[in-house]
Amino acid sequence: MRELPPGARSCVLCAVLAACACAAPALADPGSPWAAVTLLAVVYLGCELVRSCPLLGSRVPEGIGSFFPVLLAAVFLLPPAAAALVAVPGGLAQTVTERPAPVRRVWHAAQQAVAAWAAGGVYGLLGGPAALGGTATGTFGGAGGGGGSSDGSALADFPYVLLPAAAAAVVLCLVLTALDGVVLAAAEHRPAAAAWRGPLTRSLAPYCVHGLAGLMMAVLWRSPYGLPAALLVLLPMYISCWVFAQYHRERAAHQATIRALVQAVDIKDRYTRGHSERVGQASAMIARELGMAEDRLETVRIAGILHDVGKLGVPTRLLRKDGPLTAEERRVIELHPEYGHEMVRGIGFLGEARAAILHHHERVDGSGYPYGLAGEQIPVLARVVAVADAFDAMTSTRSYSRARPVPTALAELERCAGAQFDPAMVRALTGAVGRHGWHPVVTSDEDLQVIPAAGPAAPPRQAAPGGTGATGGTGGTGGAGTGPVAPAVPRSGPGTGPGPGSGSGAGP
Repeated sequence: MRELPPGARSCVLCAVLAACACAAPALADPGSPWAAVTLLAVVYLGCELVRSCPLLGSRVPEGIGSFFPVLLAAVFLLPPAAAALVAVPGGLAQTVTERPAPVRRVWHAAQQAVAAWAAGGVYGLLGGPAALGGTATGTFGGAGGGGGSSDGSALADFPYVLLPAAAAAVVLCLVLTALDGVVLAAAEHRPAAAAWRGPLTRSLAPYCVHGLAGLMMAVLWRSPYGLPAALLVLLPMYISCWVFAQYHRERAAHQATIRALVQAVDIKDRYTRGHSERVGQASAMIARELGMAEDRLETVRIAGILHDVGKLGVPTRLLRKDGPLTAEERRVIELHPEYGHEMVRGIGFLGEARAAILHHHERVDGSGYPYGLAGEQIPVLARVVAVADAFDAMTSTRSYSRARPVPTALAELERCAGAQFDPAMVRALTGAVGRHGWHPVVTSDEDLQVIPAAGPAAPPRQAAPGGTGATGGTGGTGGAGTGPVAPAVPRSGPGTGPGPGSGSGAGP
């Protein structure tokens, strides 16, 4: 959404119009509980403005709204149109980190207003106001903040009131997630299902917890203790924010560890500087195209970034050797997947990425290394990283080979699909590049290609003797050409691979 494509602009405009329609009845009704609306809106605004809390000692983490209990309390205490108004100031005040910031704030306000209105409607249909102990407008009497119901005696109907409250929280989550998915699909051309499936599964449980906290606020607000007791509910939410902040700090430490390892590899192997980040980016593109969940997508991105970390255990003279490699030197370099796996074995947060690091040089025909796995025996993430690794090796300039055009590289991957690469992964990369283009995040290579989204890749060209190939053994720039999987070291000499017109093979 940085450049706000026309589709995304239309989504924002529609959301704003829908929010206006949702809030209009409250604005037109002179009997609206304005004191309660104002008070809840101020509380919600204050909670969103306090993004740095002294009790936390650090910035409140972004993501799911940390103070949605206030908004949900408004849903439980007010008519739907009035609850929509409560959402607007807090939505406008939310912190945004990407441009255009004003449009993003308007979007947050509009989507929260629509979600609050929808949640309030479901809450009312299930009899939530009556179960809470009175009508929404009678809840606040004349002053809108003194507490107690209009007759001072009605009590909430437990446990039934939990049902409409839970339904309202779920609807709030569904509407917010659906709207986010729509605007992401419009802005980034993602498949709609992939845009909302991950956020929905991660958010549903937290929203239900926020719904319970909002219900506590509503019940205490209507009790004889009134607003002060209701605001005490925010204290455990601040504690929850502290826990989330701790998690984010730990995550930041993980990212720093990954960056340090990548920088160490780049310094040692100067020929492939920036390669790791680009492989991570291409791996994430493949995973997203395959519809992987967001958490697994992050895992495959990390696997791509760290796939060559084992080079830290390979002698530098071999990585920087300008001449051809001997058979013994090649065997030493081919140990780098095992070195990498051993290096990251104890890093628990890497999870499935460790297997991808170990097996990213396996081939689907079983002729790869280190264990000669074939087909489905190779872990899925390793098959993803293998294609991403080969793609970047072909499309970036090295000391021993010039960059190939992106369509040519994709055609070469397609030619080798089924023997060296998983065809599904090759198709996913071709589709992702066709839709989104190839925009590498690292530009340390002078001839690094940045291309926009385009049509289908060029058809594969017949390999001539001495041309490109992906199934060869140790060929390179001096003999039968270069193949796609030679990202680590320069090679020269005649090709020895079994494929027709084959050149360099699945090198390290």
